[in-house]
Amino acid sequence: MTGRTDNGDLRGGRLTIDLGAIVANWRDLDRRSRPGRAAAVVKADAYGLGAEHVVPALAAAGCDTFFAAMPDEGVSIRPLAPEARIFLLNGIQPGATDAMIADGLIPVLASLQQVESWAAGGDRPPCALQIDTGMNRLGLTVDEALALAGDDVLRSRLDIVHVMSHFACADMSDHPMNQHQIESFQAVMASFGDIESSLSNSAGVLTGGAHGLAVTRPGIALYGGEAVDGIANPMRPVVTLEARIMQVRSAAAGETVSYGATHRLARDSRIAIASVGYADGYPRSGSGSGVPLRDAVPEGLCGIVGGHRAPVLGRVTMDLTCFDVTGVPDDALAEGWIELIGPNIPLDDVARACGTIGYEVLTGLGPRYARHYRHKEED
Repeated sequence: MTGRTDNGDLRGGRLTIDLGAIVANWRDLDRRSRPGRAAAVVKADAYGLGAEHVVPALAAAGCDTFFAAMPDEGVSIRPLAPEARIFLLNGIQPGATDAMIADGLIPVLASLQQVESWAAGGDRPPCALQIDTGMNRLGLTVDEALALAGDDVLRSRLDIVHVMSHFACADMSDHPMNQHQIESFQAVMASFGDIESSLSNSAGVLTGGAHGLAVTRPGIALYGGEAVDGIANPMRPVVTLEARIMQVRSAAAGETVSYGATHRLARDSRIAIASVGYADGYPRSGSGSGVPLRDAVPEGLCGIVGGHRAPVLGRVTMDLTCFDVTGVPDDALAEGWIELIGPNIPLDDVARACGTIGYEVLTGLGPRYARHYRHKEED
C-alpha cells in the first residue's frame, strides 16, 4: 500500500488527503442511499489514497461493508476493519481460497464455473453473485442467474448473502441502458427472493439513489471525484497535490521549452521548473504542447502559484515539468510550491486536460509524494 506519511524534506511533492472530507462524502452518500445504506469501494488502495488510512476512518464513521477487488487487498484490509464485511469484486482465483476463508472475505462469484467451484468445497462460507446486465464484463448472464435461482440442489450448497450488478452508463443519467439494466436486475432479484442486493455505484446514487435495494457501492464520489456528467459535483474535494519549485529561470522570446522544442516562447518569460513528472503520475498527455491530445483539447495542464494560473510549457517529462510564471509575483514564487490539484484546480479539470477521467488520475498518483492526512470532519 502507498498511503504512508513521511518527511517531505526528502521529496519533490506533497499530497494532502482529507480523511474528514472522505467521511463527510460517505455520510452524504449514505443519506442519499436510504432506505438502503452505503458501503465503500476501497479497491486499488482506496483509489490510490491509502486504504490503511481510509478504511479505519470510514469504519469509525459507521461504514460496515467494504468492496475490494483482489484477494490481497481484502487480506490487507481485514485488520483495519475487523468486524466489517469485505467483498471481493473479482471473485475467486486459484490458490487464494484458503486465505479468503481464513480472513472471512466474501467472494463475488462471477461465472457458473466459479459458482460450481465454490459449491464443490463443501460447507462453504458466505458468497455473493455478480450478474451481468449489460457490461459484458464479469458476471453470470441473466439467463444463467435465473437458472441458478431455480436450481434448488446447487443453491442448497451455497450461502448466497448478496447479489449485485454494475451500471455501464450511470454517469449519463438519461442513457437508455440504465433503465434496461434496472429492469434486468429486478427480474433476477424477483427470482432470488429477499437476498440483499446492490446495483448503484457513485453515479447511480447521485442520480437515482439505491433503486429500492439494500446497499449502494460508491467509489469515486467518496474521494471527491465527479461521478455524473453534466451536473455540479456535490462531493467535498479530498486531494491537494503540490510540487516543489526547484528553479525559476528567465528565457527570451523565440526560445523553446522542454523535449522536442514543441513550445516556442512568444514573449520574454519566467519559467518555474517543478519537481513533478509522469513518473509521479502527472500525465504526459496533459503537456502544454507536443502531444496528440492538444489537437483536440487546446488547453493543457496548469498549476496555481499564489492564486495565479501557470500553464504547463511544452512536454511533461519524467521528473520535471515547466510552468509559465511570467505574471506571478516574486513573493508567491518565494513560497516554493505550485498547486497541481486542489482548491483552485479540481481533480476532474486535470483529468479533462489529460483526456482521461478522475479515477485514472487518482489511482496513478505515485509513491514519491510525501503524504499527509487530515482527520477532522468539518461541519
